[in-house]
Amino acid sequence: MTVVVTAHTVSVPLEREYCPHMAELTEAEMHDVGDRLLAGIGTADEALVRQVYAPDALIWHNFDQREQTVDENLVTLHDLHRRAQHLQYTEIRRFLSPGGFVQQHVLTGEAKGGALKMPAMIRFWVEGGRITRLEEYLDTRQAMVLYATD
Repeated sequence: MTVVVTAHTVSVPLEREYCPHMAELTEAEMHDVGDRLLAGIGTADEALVRQVYAPDALIWHNFDQREQTVDENLVTLHDLHRRAQHLQYTEIRRFLSPGGFVQQHVLTGEAKGGALKMPAMIRFWVEGGRITRLEEYLDTRQAMVLYATD
């Protein structure tokens, strides 16, 4: 199946859509997956992040509207830690959704350009306790402090 988003086309495998055969998460499973991912991202623990993602997981961001592989996403993670310190997820809210969950949060930290305070929302699809797809929505203007030069 193909889903058209504005002028961009994103292919989503049928089994990863809202299918009735897809097992639903419990609240405990939702928090376990979410907490493990945030712990891995917050400490740049590549092994932990890989454990939370399915090997073929796809990561999509609204600001570039392209899908990343797990390896590409880990490059982004390391770049984030190169640009900011004291990263912390705050104001975390999670809601169960068909085949996964939705999370809202604010990522805070210190960057060369000043304090980072970046609200975001992520839609996760989860199978077998691992993230198979996520779609992250954020305002890149909030991230400009990460790209300040000396």
